[in-house]
Amino acid sequence: MSSKIAETPLRSAAWRISLWATLAFAFGTLLVFLMLNRFVANDIQRRTDAWLTGEVESLAEISEHTPKDQRYARILSEAAELASKEVPNRTRSHTVGNDSVFFAEEARDGALLLWVGTGTGKANLEAVHGAHLEPDTATDVHIDGYKVPFRVAMVPTDEGGHIYLGVSQRDERRVLENLAWRFLALGLVIVLIGFVIVFYTTRRMLTAVREITEAASRIGQSDLSSRVPTVTSNDEVGQLALTLNRMLDRIENSMHQLHTITNSLAHDLRSPLTAIRGKLEMSLSSANSGEQMEPIVSAIDELDRLSEFLNTSLDVAEARADALRLSRSDVDMEEVLRAMIGLYEPSMSDKGLKISLHNGEPVHVFVDPALVHRLVANLLDNELRHLVAGSSVTVSLRSEDDAAVLTVEDDGSGFAKEIKDRLFERGVKGQASPGHGLGLAFVEAVARAHGGSVTAANGANGGARLEVRLPLAVQPVEVEPMMVSAD
Repeated sequence: MSSKIAETPLRSAAWRISLWATLAFAFGTLLVFLMLNRFVANDIQRRTDAWLTGEVESLAEISEHTPKDQRYARILSEAAELASKEVPNRTRSHTVGNDSVFFAEEARDGALLLWVGTGTGKANLEAVHGAHLEPDTATDVHIDGYKVPFRVAMVPTDEGGHIYLGVSQRDERRVLENLAWRFLALGLVIVLIGFVIVFYTTRRMLTAVREITEAASRIGQSDLSSRVPTVTSNDEVGQLALTLNRMLDRIENSMHQLHTITNSLAHDLRSPLTAIRGKLEMSLSSANSGEQMEPIVSAIDELDRLSEFLNTSLDVAEARADALRLSRSDVDMEEVLRAMIGLYEPSMSDKGLKISLHNGEPVHVFVDPALVHRLVANLLDNELRHLVAGSSVTVSLRSEDDAAVLTVEDDGSGFAKEIKDRLFERGVKGQASPGHGLGLAFVEAVARAHGGSVTAANGANGGARLEVRLPLAVQPVEVEPMMVSAD
């Protein structure tokens, strides 16, 4: 099974980190823009109000000291000068005349004494009256026919009337809109550049983490001598690689000590058992009567069972500790099953059992051949020991996704209720079982050591069903030979 970690760009951690960082940066940039825009708008408004209140007072003095027959012309020229100098680069509307500035003087009774601006001034005065202006204070006034409000200032006259000066807010808003569009364009460029920088930096850092992860996932599947790659930088990633390598050194030393202990234990146990068995065989050859031979044969069988129990117990312990030594190769699982079924078929026939193999095509697995042979033997031993005469066993093999699926099922009584949830624990067995409860535990341990799995359940119509999944062998790609023609 491959340990290569597939990476989809949109699902990678670098993409998520970059996206969240960009969103946070964009939100911060937007907040800065809103504050800056508010500051600029307030500053423009403050300057406009100061200029407007000063100009309305100046125009009031001009109106007061200018003869009546010259007042309109003088005020008109002043308004034109205000529109051209004080409001530079203004945006013209579709109306005729000066639509950026208006001047109005009204008498105490509300009669319009002087008007300079677009139209008759009636709509302007109605809007001004509705705004309730205060002296020396500029106020926004919305006038019918204009999309943009006017900023209007008012001063009272000595005769009890009022003088109004209004300036359109169109140009100030145009300045703010231009500022907003330019800031938006600049902000997008900055955000995109920030995203690229964060994504590149994060991806480069996480690439080293991914390489470490892939190397760590491979370690233990083949051998413990490999180490994760180290980086030149002495940062958190470099410290992670060094820490993992030091941890792997300790694990390798622990596994070496475990192998040494198990080998010594197996040798120390096998030696006296082998010596005892040899002496029993010598006694068996020198026995004269059947009564003397029977206990010797029984003792030899018990020694064989004890040796098998010790070997299986050590293998299960190593497999559960992920320390089982594997020598993998490409194995044709169909050939293994046919050979093992041919080996067990006579014993099953003697007990009145039937066994058959259903298989569509050869399935190659990447496993340890010796352990897989023992795995199949344990499965068939389990059937041979627990089935009654007249039962049948069906073995099937198929490939599914990236695994070979071996299924062994029978039409017996199935697993007992009290143990069916603990079948793969060591020492768990049925009340009538003559074994040690290690067969299925060994099967599960071997499957897990190869990166596979095993499941057990009772069939719908009774009987036991065991399913073992083992990794498929990677088939080499056949390359067709190229035909070269001679000129």
